[in-house]
Amino acid sequence: MSGMRAFQRRSFLQGVAGGVAGAVVAGSVTPCMARAATEDDYNLEATREGARSVPFYGVNQAGIGTAPQTAASFLAFDVTAANRGELTALFRALTARAAFLSAGGTPPPTPATSAPSDDRLLGPTVLPDDLTVTVAVGASLFDGRYGLAPSKPAQLETMHAFAHDNLDPAISDGDLLVQLCAGHRDTVGHAMLDILAHTGGGMRLRWRIDGFRFPPRPVGIPRDWMGFKDGIANPDTTNTAQMNQQVWVQPGAPEPPWTAGGTYQVVRIIRMFLDKWNVVPVDQQERIFGRRKLSGAPLYATSPTATDLLDPVYTNDPEGVLTPLNCHIRLANPQTPQTAATSAILRRSFQYDRSPDVQGNPDMGHVFCCFQQQLATYIAMQTRLEDEMLVPFISPVGGGYFFALPGVSDAQDYYGRALLT
Repeated sequence: MSGMRAFQRRSFLQGVAGGVAGAVVAGSVTPCMARAATEDDYNLEATREGARSVPFYGVNQAGIGTAPQTAASFLAFDVTAANRGELTALFRALTARAAFLSAGGTPPPTPATSAPSDDRLLGPTVLPDDLTVTVAVGASLFDGRYGLAPSKPAQLETMHAFAHDNLDPAISDGDLLVQLCAGHRDTVGHAMLDILAHTGGGMRLRWRIDGFRFPPRPVGIPRDWMGFKDGIANPDTTNTAQMNQQVWVQPGAPEPPWTAGGTYQVVRIIRMFLDKWNVVPVDQQERIFGRRKLSGAPLYATSPTATDLLDPVYTNDPEGVLTPLNCHIRLANPQTPQTAATSAILRRSFQYDRSPDVQGNPDMGHVFCCFQQQLATYIAMQTRLEDEMLVPFISPVGGGYFFALPGVSDAQDYYGRALLT
């Protein structure tokens, strides 16, 4: 079992244990012994969870190999810094805020007649709440403004539209991407407002998409709006060798030296047409995805309690009789020698729910996010998916390609220092 999957299972079991006072294995308590969780119970649990922190400093940024949190926000910015010196100042300020918010602490006091140093959304003390701040750069930052063109990551480019995309420029691309993830929505909102307040002179918000992850139902990997478990097949984030091979950029050509320890990030805002999807029979839905809906297991596993950890097997199904050749998971990873090098990505996705469109249709879907050592890996995979059976039920509408910077080593370091000096 991967570290990420084990974490999710532990979190689920801990949540069950803490949700009802005195509860044990089902059937071992009488009804009179159980009670419903109160508001105080939830507040206490939220405070206890809020004290946890994810280390900010390291070779790689947090928020990539970190187990996905419940709440997220993806913020894309246009950089407005006038020159390279101001750009460096922006990155320093962003680093300082990220380091403080990730660790938590008490904001400095301010006189009653002055603007407050913190909005106190999180109370008198900023709790870290597993907050991660992940900063990535877009291809447009390497234009002529700051003299960075010679240092552009080798494969970084502006995201192009695939065959069935309907990309909206208003929610696509950007010079910078700041990914905020935490245990609760107020922590993410507080971090966003704090960063905007301290960096407004250097960058302007271009677009934003908020995301969230459902709890496991009933166990294992969380589901998406279509009712299927999302992101089952992932690298083992606790396996250093595997992460170095599939996710983290390694030193050496063709990448510039500063990129080592970073990774290519893809964000795709994918709208789901749930009115069309929800009238499709379940057996057909399963053939479209290539997995069982209830269990998340491959199609050869018929038990509703089969584990979602089972691996798909296609060697005995070359014609796609059991698992269709154009189903989602088989096109993503056909398990052939020709596609082996372009089938491994680290998915870290969320769901979204926005206001309905002008026709009154729900705007609900998927904030697809993935990391990989080479951007070409994702592009090849998505190209294979252009003919998948899921196409009529989804519409990619925005997002972009970015390069997540290497980690900040210590308090004297800052985001992108090796790029800017």
